[in-house]
Amino acid sequence: MGGENTEYGADQIQILEGLEAVRKRPGMYIGSTSGRGLHHLVYEIVDNAVDEALAGFCTEIQVVINPDNSITVVDNGRGIPVGINHKAGIPAVEVVFTILHAGGKFGGGGYKVSGGLHGVGASVVNALSTWLEVRIYHEGKIYQQRYERGKTMYPLKVVGDCQPDKTGTTVVFLPDKEIFEETVYDYDILKQRLREMAFLTKGLKIHLRDLREEEIHEHIFHYEGGIKEFVTYLNKGKEALYPDVIYCEGEKDGVYVEVAFQHNDSYNETSLSFVNNIITPEGGTHLSGFKMALTSTFNDYARKNNLLKEKEDNLSGEDIREGLTSVISIKIGEPQFEGQTKQKLGNSEARGAVNSILSEQLKYFLEQNPQVAKIICEKAVLAQRARDAARKARDLTRRKTALDGMSLPGKLADCSDKNPENCEIYIVEGDSAGGSAKTARDRATQAILPLRGKILNVEKARLDKIYGNAEIKAMITAFGTGIHEDFDISKLRYHKIIIMTDADVDGAHISTLLLTFLYRFMPDLIKEGYVYLAQPPLYKLEKNKKVWYAYSDDELNQILTEVGRDSNNKIQRYKGLGEMDAEQLWETTMDPEHRILLRVTMDDETSSELDLTFTTLMGDKVEPRREFIEENAKYVQNLDI
Repeated sequence: MGGENTEYGADQIQILEGLEAVRKRPGMYIGSTSGRGLHHLVYEIVDNAVDEALAGFCTEIQVVINPDNSITVVDNGRGIPVGINHKAGIPAVEVVFTILHAGGKFGGGGYKVSGGLHGVGASVVNALSTWLEVRIYHEGKIYQQRYERGKTMYPLKVVGDCQPDKTGTTVVFLPDKEIFEETVYDYDILKQRLREMAFLTKGLKIHLRDLREEEIHEHIFHYEGGIKEFVTYLNKGKEALYPDVIYCEGEKDGVYVEVAFQHNDSYNETSLSFVNNIITPEGGTHLSGFKMALTSTFNDYARKNNLLKEKEDNLSGEDIREGLTSVISIKIGEPQFEGQTKQKLGNSEARGAVNSILSEQLKYFLEQNPQVAKIICEKAVLAQRARDAARKARDLTRRKTALDGMSLPGKLADCSDKNPENCEIYIVEGDSAGGSAKTARDRATQAILPLRGKILNVEKARLDKIYGNAEIKAMITAFGTGIHEDFDISKLRYHKIIIMTDADVDGAHISTLLLTFLYRFMPDLIKEGYVYLAQPPLYKLEKNKKVWYAYSDDELNQILTEVGRDSNNKIQRYKGLGEMDAEQLWETTMDPEHRILLRVTMDDETSSELDLTFTTLMGDKVEPRREFIEENAKYVQNLDI
C-alpha cells in the first residue's frame, strides 16, 4: 500500500459539474458506448418528439442520417419553449440541453404521459456529441443555439423568420468519436425501432432517410391502424386462423390501454408489451393483466357454450396463447419500473386496468363472433391435449438422478471436469466429424455430442413431437437445464455450447435449425451468452513443408501476399470438417488458444424483428421467405458456384 498518492482527503472527493458526469460515465446514462449506445442517442431525441405526438401536437417526424453520420431530427410539435426559465435565468431550451434532470415531464400540465421520464435525454445527447444545433420555429421566428461537447457556444438567437403558424423543433447532432467505439449508424437498426414507434403511435408519420450514399434510402412509416397493423406485420410469415385482428382500447384509473391480438397456425407465442412506447422485454403488471383476462374470458365462454365439457379441466393460459401474436401498449402518467433498465413494469393499477378493459370488450366480441371464438377454443383444446402428451414424454426425458438410471445420451463423449464454468460442449454434425472431434478434444473440459442428420424444425412442430425427437432429446439431456417451464439455467452443465458444422449450405442449415431450437425453447442460453458458433478454416495453404490456415478469402489473400504467389503453393478448400484429421481439427477449430468462436447474441430491443426472422426463414409460408432472400441476396459472400 505504500504508494505516494494514497492520500484520501476531503479534496479527493470530486464533484462533476454539469454534463461532465455524463462524459465521464456515459454507460450509466445510455447503457453502453458501443453501437447500441450510439443508436440510443437518436431514440432519445425521437422519443421527445413522440411525446409531443402523444400529447396531440405533433403529426410528423423526420429522421435523416447525414453524409458525415450526423443525425437530423425534425418534428412539427409545439417546439421546445424559448422563454426564460426563471429558476435558471436562461431560456428553457438551453436548460433542456445543458442541465441534467430537467424536462417538462416531472409535473405540471405539459405532458400527461411520456416515455422520457428521467429528464436526461436531450442533455445526455448533447454531452456526448461533438456538436449539437437546435432550431425552434415559434411565432414567426426561427431561434437557434449551438453547443460543443455540451458547452453553450452562444446565447439563443433569432436567425430568421418563418410562417407564423409553423411550429416545431429541429435537432442536428454529431456523436463524439472520443466517446463512442464506432460512430457509423446502421440504417436497419434505426428502421426497426422507428417502425416500432410508428406502430405504437397511430396516425404518426415517421420518415427515415439515409443520405450517405448516392442512392438515397428511405422509408415512411405511417399506420392509421396502430398496433392492429403491428400484429398483422408480426404475423406476416404465418397463416392467421381468422381474418380480423382483435382490438380493444379504453381508459381506467388514469391508464390508457390498447391491446391487439390474433392467433396463427404456429405453436409459438409472440407477446410484445410496451409502456409509453418503451418496450418492456420482461413484461410486468400490464402483461399479467392481459394474460389473466384472456384465460378467464375464454374459459368462461368455453364453459358457457359447451366447448368444454363438465369433466374437462379448464384451459390453461398457455393453451389459449398457443400461436398467439399480441401487442399490449399502455400509456400511464407515472410508470414505475422494476430494476434500473426499464424492462419490467411494476404499477399495480396497470394490471387491473388491462384486465378489466380486455375482459369486458373481449366478452362482447366473442358473443358477437361465435365463429372466431369457436376456432380459438378448438385450437386451445388441441394444445391442451398435446401438452398432456408432451408432459408424459417430458417426464421420460427429465434428467433423473443416477439412481433412476437416466443416464446421459449414449453418443455423448462427456468431459471429466465437473465444474460447468470450465466445460464446453461441441455439437457436431455427423459421426465422421464427431469421431475426429472425439480424438482431438481436450478430454478434461471438452464434451462432444455428434448429431445424425438434420434435427427437427421446431418452428413447425408441437411440443409432444419435439420431445419425441431423439437428437433434441439428446441435447436437452446433455445440457441438463430442461426446457420451457422446467428450464433452470443454474443446472447448465457447460458454459460454452459450441455449434460446429461444415462451412457449406447443409452446415448453415443445421446451425439455423439448432439456433431455432435454442431460441424457441432455451432463449436464456443465448441471452446469457452461452451459445457460440465455431469457425472452421476455409483454406489450408502448404508451402515448403509449412502450413497456414485461412478463415476467409481476405485472410487467404493476406497470407499469399506474405509468402509469395508461385507454383509451390498448395491450396486446399475445406468443404467439411470430415476432411481434417484430428490434429488439424484441434489446431484450427478446437484449441482455445487459436480457434475463432462467434458468440450468438440477442438484445431485447430487436425482439420483434428477431421473431419475425425465425418465422420467415423456418415457417411454412414460402412467399415471405422468397422476399427475404431477394432482399438479402446482395450481401452474400463466399458463394460456391
